[in-house]
Amino acid sequence: MARDRNIKQDVESLTMVIRRIIRENGRNYVKTYLFAAFCLILVAATTAFMAWIMESVINEAFAKKNADVIWLICASILASFIIRGAATYGQAVALAKVGNNMVARYQQRLVDHLMTLGVSYFGDTRSAQIAAQVSQNVAGIRDVMNLTVTSLSRDLLTLVALVIVMVTKDPILSLIVFVGAPPVLLALRYISKRLRSVTRDSIILNSRVLSAMQEMVQGITIVKAFTMEEQVSARSAALIKAAEERANRIARLTERTSPLTEMVAGLAISGVIAYAAFRSIYNDVLPGAFFSFITALLLAYDPARRLARLQISLERAVVNARMIYEILDEEPTQGDRPGARDTVFERARIEFRNVSFGYGQGVPVLHDVSFTAEAGKTTAIVGPSGAGKSTLISLVPRFYDPSSGQVLIDGVDIATVTKKALRQQIAYVSQQPWLFEGTIRDNLRFARPDATDAEIEDAARLANAHEFILAQPMGYDTPLGENGVNLSGGQRQRISIARALVRDAPILLLDEATSALDNESEAAVQKALEGAMRNRTVLVIAHRLSTIARADRIVVMQGGQVVETGSHADLSASKGGLYARLQAFSDMSGGAEPMMGMDAGAEGQGGKA
Repeated sequence: MARDRNIKQDVESLTMVIRRIIRENGRNYVKTYLFAAFCLILVAATTAFMAWIMESVINEAFAKKNADVIWLICASILASFIIRGAATYGQAVALAKVGNNMVARYQQRLVDHLMTLGVSYFGDTRSAQIAAQVSQNVAGIRDVMNLTVTSLSRDLLTLVALVIVMVTKDPILSLIVFVGAPPVLLALRYISKRLRSVTRDSIILNSRVLSAMQEMVQGITIVKAFTMEEQVSARSAALIKAAEERANRIARLTERTSPLTEMVAGLAISGVIAYAAFRSIYNDVLPGAFFSFITALLLAYDPARRLARLQISLERAVVNARMIYEILDEEPTQGDRPGARDTVFERARIEFRNVSFGYGQGVPVLHDVSFTAEAGKTTAIVGPSGAGKSTLISLVPRFYDPSSGQVLIDGVDIATVTKKALRQQIAYVSQQPWLFEGTIRDNLRFARPDATDAEIEDAARLANAHEFILAQPMGYDTPLGENGVNLSGGQRQRISIARALVRDAPILLLDEATSALDNESEAAVQKALEGAMRNRTVLVIAHRLSTIARADRIVVMQGGQVVETGSHADLSASKGGLYARLQAFSDMSGGAEPMMGMDAGAEGQGGKA
């Protein structure tokens, strides 16, 4: 009973997905699908006509030797083939055009929807899995529609028309054929149920293979440096082997219908031939009806086989489609509040008021944090690794929302401001600079699409990037490799800083923006940033004393809490404070080490930010 209930639920789930796909796409392509259906009806009709006319061909040409009728028969056969060819071409092109447009629409829809999801979603979901779903699984939507149209308009109508021909030519022979249908249907029902879970597992395994490949390419320098080639190869081999075995299992399940249908078809055809031969030999019946029947039977085999496998094919397509809808049905976790406003901040004074935050169900990262970053001033946030610095900065552009407390700008709770309006007033430079496909100029213009070439070059000069950009083969129009692999780490960071300056926003967030620079470049960029910081509210995560000492105010954090605030001089004078102890550690290192003794690595789970 439980087994029957599960089967019923699976069928209902399959039906619901198909209905949703048809509801979302049917109206958009109704004219094209009607044209394709008309072409498929012509294919079905001409196929049935070929079987029906065989009786006249055999009886009139070979039994009665009626020469006058032969020309009419031949002309009608030629016409049917011409119509069939044109209809086949028309439906194939129409369905391909609709299918390609549908894939493109859903890919764009997925990209647009992914842009509405919060940063937390991407922290919990592997990038390769998302890429696999966008590029591969979206074809399941197209396949469901095309399978439905072709099965109903071509295969079902062709089969019905050929069955009508068979029944009209010989009802008894038709009965012999239909006896073999129930066992095939029962076997297909069993196979389709087992195929569903295997197909989903296969898709997940393939996304893990893609993920392993992506990690290998992106981390190739680490792989080479630590001689990890054999480990990476072994790990990839295990995933590839598992994916291969799952694909083989799918093939075995899918093709298990072939021997069954072939055996049933063989029994039916051999029985039909034996019965027809007996009647022709002993009852002197003209063979035309038999040849017409056997032609219809043979022509019916392919559409019957496709219809028999329809549920299996739909199961595979629906599994892909269902995984697409899992993304599209993901609710944005940080949608704008009802009534959110496009507020423009004039002074950009940032206040953290009793802010606490934790990632998911994990241990809280921030505990009751309160401080103010004055407008037009630079506030440095310092502390040991894991103190919550990067997490704190990620709350300002609302990559995450506080669990409790408020972040205010000019006294306005940023939760009441639309994310678009908020982020347009913020320039952000992360610890790890990220560059996109395109030229250097394209990457700089991403910050502000209407920026002129002169403004882009001015920003590059401020970031000490102009000279090395001009030294590239094509200057500002030099195409970048993946994430700027053809540039050094310091060059990538300087382009990232220049991009933030192109933004020309009142708030500047620097998440250890000089971490990838050598001492000479850091000094040049720091000097340039002094000019860029004027009249802006700057929050900077800093580890080097040279950066911290220039800040108007310093916020010292430890364990997700603010433990000290003040100027460099005041905090240095407080000998028992954390800041003074960390400064003393830096002095003992001769200034060669970062003041905090550790880089801006993971902040608990704050590395996601």
